[in-house]
Amino acid sequence: MSEKKKTNLVKESKENKPKKLAVIRIRGITGVEKSIKDTLNMLCLYHNNYCVVVDSKMLGMVKKVKDYVTWGEINDETYRLLVEKRAEEYKGRITDKKKKINYKKFIVINNKKYKRYFRLSPPKGGFERKGIKVPFTRKGALGYRKEKINELIKKMV
Repeated sequence: MSEKKKTNLVKESKENKPKKLAVIRIRGITGVEKSIKDTLNMLCLYHNNYCVVVDSKMLGMVKKVKDYVTWGEINDETYRLLVEKRAEEYKGRITDKKKKINYKKFIVINNKKYKRYFRLSPPKGGFERKGIKVPFTRKGALGYRKEKINELIKKMV
């Protein structure tokens, strides 16, 4: 096997591991079309300043609501901080009364069930200079912000 093929295989194996994306809802949904409201509900982003951590497989849904959320790759340290400070324990039922439907409204960490979303406070020092209606690429708060999502989460925890 040539060196080129080996390096490509190594790159592909690293890329196949799904990245964790932190998605934070920034804007409200007054006057928004129904499909966007439904997508926000499917992502468990029920209110402003809610954060949810999803796999990169959900990127299509995140891009659909790009005008209402900000997102980026979250590192392990920030994820641990989120779970320690803002995770709420899930106390609901796992199945229905007839034991036919299994609910998956929680994540399991260290054998404890937590809700999938984290309620955050507004960021200390506020959002970026131009506000919450402008994309991050133009010094606003919306859209994709790569690794800088970690700084925002630390300001909001």
